[in-house]
Amino acid sequence: MAANFNFGSFGKAKELHARIWFTLGALVVYRLGTYLPIPGIDVEVLQSIFKQNAGGLLSVFDMFAGGAVQRMAIFALNIMPYISSSIIMQLIGALIPSIDQMRKEGGEQGRRKINQYTRYLTVLIATFQAYGLAVGLQHMTGPGGMSAVINPGMGFVMSTVVTLVGATMFLMWLGEQITSRGIGNGISLIIFAGIVARLPAGIGQMLELGRTGALPAFAIIAMIVGTLFLLGFIVFMERAHRKVLVQYPKRQVGMKMSEGQSSFMPLKVNSSGVMGPIFASSILALPMTFAGFAGADSPAWVQWIAQNMRHGQVAYMALYGLLIIFFAFFYTSIVFNPAETAENLRKHGGFIPGIRPGKNTADYFDYMLTRLTVVGAAYITFVCLVPEALIGQTSMPFYFGGTSILIVVSVTMDTVAQIHSHMIAHQYEGLIKKGRLRGARK
Repeated sequence: MAANFNFGSFGKAKELHARIWFTLGALVVYRLGTYLPIPGIDVEVLQSIFKQNAGGLLSVFDMFAGGAVQRMAIFALNIMPYISSSIIMQLIGALIPSIDQMRKEGGEQGRRKINQYTRYLTVLIATFQAYGLAVGLQHMTGPGGMSAVINPGMGFVMSTVVTLVGATMFLMWLGEQITSRGIGNGISLIIFAGIVARLPAGIGQMLELGRTGALPAFAIIAMIVGTLFLLGFIVFMERAHRKVLVQYPKRQVGMKMSEGQSSFMPLKVNSSGVMGPIFASSILALPMTFAGFAGADSPAWVQWIAQNMRHGQVAYMALYGLLIIFFAFFYTSIVFNPAETAENLRKHGGFIPGIRPGKNTADYFDYMLTRLTVVGAAYITFVCLVPEALIGQTSMPFYFGGTSILIVVSVTMDTVAQIHSHMIAHQYEGLIKKGRLRGARK
């Protein structure tokens, strides 16, 4: 990529500088919000409870929230309600043709309506989760019998629900602003920032375990080597794609006959990107909102869910893996429509050698995409589940799991690619301005 543009021109790209600074400023605001506790919480008692439940569902929430759950900050729900509502809207679009038609053919107005419906649904989901969190907090007690809530009651529940829902809506707005005025996908960057912010603590925890002898030095070295191997494997798979040859026939333009051209259409092995694990984690968060705070007086099925939805447990890993595979296929079917792609090729005169245009081309794309998605889903499932199994059998920090590494690498690659695109666009604008100046002088 370095050959595509001159890195020396980075200093002249003022718009890119503004976008980067805006993104960094927005992420700083997000991080500050993860340190503002909900009113009425005894933070010390809550942290002692969190340590007792380390490695469970609370750790899953805390990873995506950047430590906000452990501190029970205003951003404890993070951006997960918005992701859940987006998933539900996409599922509704797949089941109701009118919603899908609005998204595809409604233009800007249709997309705005769907975004508005998504926001309304986000409020409902965030309210449900915030209420469950507030009620659960009132039943949580520390080792000495101290309550995590200073003044329990309906007033605490109402204030907590308003605070958490308002903070979630603010994060949703902040993510949209990053996407439009900054660099990268705002929602993904918020999750990325939460994970990266917790990595130093995870490294410190690992080194402390090695110092005390709880974790052998060989295990630490093996984990470092395994992490490096996993990073390389993820980068390789995220860049892997299948080239499909597309040919265009000769065309007559005016009195001239243009030669036939050929190009390659890249089909990514992992078309769903990092959305599969994020969607799967978000879906798991919905039914576990109450189960994560199960007490001794909770129903048996709630206690079973709270006990088995932990790292290394068969039920958790099986459900997580199935959801990752499902969303890998589901999201791929949304981002790539074989019939629509085949129709666009036919309109522009393009064809795949040996394949008839139209339905046969669409079937060919569907066949190729299915095979690639099988490989991509297997790759994502392996990356996410194998480290989880190892973490469940050892005392290694959760932040070194495959899901967190996959999100960090994927978001980093996507953000760097967008920076490259802005750099190239800036160079082209400079060349056009120079050409105009030369033409004016002549």
